[in-house]
Amino acid sequence: MTTSSSPVLPAPAPATADRSRLAGSLRAAAAMTLLGGSTGVTALASSYPLAAGQTARYALASAVLLPLAHRRGRLVPRLTARECGLLLALAGTGLFAFNLLLVTALRHTDAAVVGSVVGCTPLLLGVLSPLLARRRPAPRLLAAAAVVVAGAALTQGFGSGDATGMLCAAGTLCCEAAFSLLAVPLLPRLGPVRVSAYTTALAVPMFAAAAAFSPSPPRLPSGTELLALLYLGLVLTCVAFLLWYSALTRLPAEHAGLFGGLIPLTATASGAALTSAVPSPPQLLGAALVTAALLLGPGRPVTT
Repeated sequence: MTTSSSPVLPAPAPATADRSRLAGSLRAAAAMTLLGGSTGVTALASSYPLAAGQTARYALASAVLLPLAHRRGRLVPRLTARECGLLLALAGTGLFAFNLLLVTALRHTDAAVVGSVVGCTPLLLGVLSPLLARRRPAPRLLAAAAVVVAGAALTQGFGSGDATGMLCAAGTLCCEAAFSLLAVPLLPRLGPVRVSAYTTALAVPMFAAAAAFSPSPPRLPSGTELLALLYLGLVLTCVAFLLWYSALTRLPAEHAGLFGGLIPLTATASGAALTSAVPSPPQLLGAALVTAALLLGPGRPVTT
């Protein structure tokens, strides 16, 4: 006689769980390192029309990711209405709104202020991710996230800005958190490649519509701008997205979010390498705080 109950699967061995957590940590660190180290490249394309540049960036990324997703089986595995809504929300917040709010914030507020606000992402993920999973936030992770935020703020520095800039910076922070939180329920069934491919493809018409109404008409990029757009599309989008979403299949979002503290560190390091500038004592202290939080904060893997 058969029953409809599912068999109870054995829990993964501790060694397997540790290897999975290590792999996830390495991928999260690599993704955030690419993001932080790309600030100099992004600046090279700063004079190019924003919406047109983002349209080209995500069109290039989707042209790479969609065939890669197709190689893994049927391109659209019967998406449910909920999955379609989550993908649209993910593209609309984590990609489209994030970039527009970030640029607006930078026009009204110092980059240091924007960086410090967005640097609160680990703390926001540390609270929201377990709550959405119906878990209590782990005090140790919250403490580690707070240390990461403090270290990132020291590294980034402080500045001044107006109310519009602060509101847009706060919106950028929410969009940055949404980039991870909205992907979490999609990843178990769709996987990192499909989630990356679908969201980048959905972002293309959003930015194309914005470009059509932009006061800055599209133009051919210069040689430097073209190289920057190629880097943004192929490395920062394709590679970093796949690394980050692959990390989220192995780590809880609140754990992976701690690695966001690497963004200002790698941005500072890349800037120092390009300009031969010596990091200031607050930047070195911030680096030490972030490193300590990453090494000591996560503890054992969080079970769901």
